[in-house]
Amino acid sequence: MQGSGISVLFMGKNLLRLLGGLWVTLRISLIAVLLSIPLGLLFGMLMTLKSPVSRIVSRVYLEFIRIMPQLVLLFIAYFGVTRAFGWNLSGDTSAIIVFTLWGTAEMGDLVRSALISIPKHQYDSAMALGMSRVQTFGYVVVPQTMRRLIPLTINLTTRMIKTTSLVVLIGMTEVLKVGKQIIDANRFDYPTAALWVYGVIFLLYFLACFPISMLARKLEKRWR
Repeated sequence: MQGSGISVLFMGKNLLRLLGGLWVTLRISLIAVLLSIPLGLLFGMLMTLKSPVSRIVSRVYLEFIRIMPQLVLLFIAYFGVTRAFGWNLSGDTSAIIVFTLWGTAEMGDLVRSALISIPKHQYDSAMALGMSRVQTFGYVVVPQTMRRLIPLTINLTTRMIKTTSLVVLIGMTEVLKVGKQIIDANRFDYPTAALWVYGVIFLLYFLACFPISMLARKLEKRWR
């Protein structure tokens, strides 16, 4: 007799396996975010330089990362680089590299936008008060830039958590792949298991991303 699909979640260690798969997703995305923030800050400042060379290089990198789908970048890193150069890159390492490159580009553009959004009279006022360029940047520009960046950075984090689900296509056992394994193993005895398993996966992503989104909204309202 075919059982209820929801009971699949409580069979053996299925629920713990889903949580373990979610941790794989969160680990990759959080490592990539932690690497992307400082690299993105440097990249954003590079993009604001008046040097033609730095502008061209940064623009080419930004457009390349934006135009190229993350899935293609994953395939290049995991399959292409491994075969072309003989490097033994694991799925974890490939995913972290790709999402760090993507996060750096996105973060850099956010930093660039935040820096150029500071009105010129802020610089002029600081200089009129006798501040040096370093003091102007440290006491005037950076605090205002950080207020603009924190909510945007939090939103980028939620996007990265959701996009990290693509790593299933390079063979990594994250939450979506674990869910598919559970569904396939119980396809005949529990034909409605897919609804419940993917429903739980949706709930796990929601619980991971919703508090971050609420934090971003709260900061936006506080600093508006």
